[in-house]
Amino acid sequence: MSLSRLLRSFIRRHWVSYAASAAMLTGITVLNVAIPRKFGTIIDGLVAGRLSGTALLWQLAIPIACGVAIYLLRVGWRKVLFSAAYRFGLQLRTDLYARLSLQGPAFYQRQRTGDLMALATNDIDAIEMVAGEAMLAGYDGSTTLVIVLGTMLFGVDWRLTLVALLPLPLMGIAFWFVSNRVHDASREALDRFSDLNDHVLETLSGVRTLRALGLERRVGAQFSELAGRAADSSLKAQRWEAAYEPAVGISLAASATLALLMGGYLVWQGQLSIGALTSFNMYLGQLIWPMFAAGWVLSLIERGKAAWKRLEPVMSEALAVGDDGSVDVVQTGTLTAHGISYSYPGQTHPALSQVSFSLPAGQTLGLVGPTGSGKSTLLRLLLRQYDANAGSIHWSGRELHEYRLAALRRAASWVPQESFLFSASVADNIALAKPDASRTEIEHVAKLAAVHDDIMRLPKAYETVVGERGITLSGGQRQRVAIARALLGGGALLLLDDALSAVDTGTEAQILAHFQELRQAGSADHSRSVVIVSHRLSSVADADHILVLREGRVVESGSHQILLDHGGWYAAQWQYQQLEESLDAL
Repeated sequence: MSLSRLLRSFIRRHWVSYAASAAMLTGITVLNVAIPRKFGTIIDGLVAGRLSGTALLWQLAIPIACGVAIYLLRVGWRKVLFSAAYRFGLQLRTDLYARLSLQGPAFYQRQRTGDLMALATNDIDAIEMVAGEAMLAGYDGSTTLVIVLGTMLFGVDWRLTLVALLPLPLMGIAFWFVSNRVHDASREALDRFSDLNDHVLETLSGVRTLRALGLERRVGAQFSELAGRAADSSLKAQRWEAAYEPAVGISLAASATLALLMGGYLVWQGQLSIGALTSFNMYLGQLIWPMFAAGWVLSLIERGKAAWKRLEPVMSEALAVGDDGSVDVVQTGTLTAHGISYSYPGQTHPALSQVSFSLPAGQTLGLVGPTGSGKSTLLRLLLRQYDANAGSIHWSGRELHEYRLAALRRAASWVPQESFLFSASVADNIALAKPDASRTEIEHVAKLAAVHDDIMRLPKAYETVVGERGITLSGGQRQRVAIARALLGGGALLLLDDALSAVDTGTEAQILAHFQELRQAGSADHSRSVVIVSHRLSSVADADHILVLREGRVVESGSHQILLDHGGWYAAQWQYQQLEESLDAL
């Protein structure tokens, strides 16, 4: 979709606001044109001796009243037009956010977060200006130009008007040349701002690592270089935008010179009155705004086009996973995979190959294997962050794509390897999936995740603000808060992606014991299926079934005891980890 088509669609939906603004701008133009004509009449009356005293004051009151009306109309169109433009910016940001929230991990692997933030700020601001400032200046300038030229041609003298317009084609050529340069410079300025934005975001996110490595000066030098590039690009764009003004000034100066020469000749010949020449010069002065408006509009449009060229590909990029399901509720049931295979884009070696399993409701499945064996990829397929290239996944007798994504995500609680906490209180982070949860419910799941005691030692307990990304908590505490959050969500499927890697073995055993107690007690969580990915085999020892993955394939499967008796990779790794724990205990 082009920017012009997008604007037309928006204007059609908000035509009342734009029509009202157009009416007020037209009124302003008519009043502006009436003032010089009135002054010309007053001057001719004074020269002829027809105006004096009270009559003169009454005549002067008319331009004053026009000025007051112009002021009121200007206030009115600003309120109406700019409110519509702000709604346009709001719509774009809402649509962009909705689109980004639906994109999968593959999209964010290609896109930079800082660049996306720049799109939502600077780029949309530039497009919003087209819907507001550019529409205003374009309509007002065009209307003023038509009415003023019409008045000059038919109300003053057509010969004088044609002579005054001779320099304007040269100004049009200059505008065409400058507008092309403005477009290129604006695109470069937006790109450089994105680079700067991305650098700042990465630097602030990894500030502790940079300090630990003593890289402050190097990063500061990089920032200065990027900031300099952004400043130079913005200055270049502003310089080209400033080039409109000399083109307007030179053209109007030439027009004024020609008008005075021709007008003086016509007055000398008695073919034009002094009042008419005065009116003409005032009209010529009113042409300054349409000329500047043309440059301003071209500048805004080129900036908007450059911004839309950056924004449109993101808005129109197809979703990696289609949300074309029709089932809104996932019933608790068996989760099965039949020969699923998946390869990441651009990769020749498959991440998963012919993986099959069956997980009845209420049971636990363990996924283990060397690093890069496909364990996390399998969880992402279960969440439909990706779609399998081959095979199928069924839940409660339906394929995953038959469920709406929102329903599937509600039914599955996921704790990723890197737990993400928001800059809010501990209680708010735990209650993220259930905002109306009581403090009793929050504390209950915190105890199940073995993090309650840690929270109570914080300065404000559950009301302690954890800082951005949970920076004030340790890695183990963040993981356990994330587990508590997943437990409170109440999904029928709990996915733990190495979620116990940052806790000690004692805390791990405590959490797993709580899970086991819930199942044995036949609580509300009894029907919850659990998939545990872990490098620590003790995390999956009590699982009903365990899959050992290697290079994307299932090389071993069975219960903990069966795998030990098999004497394969699982048994060897178990013996190694048990020996390691024994040595650590000494």
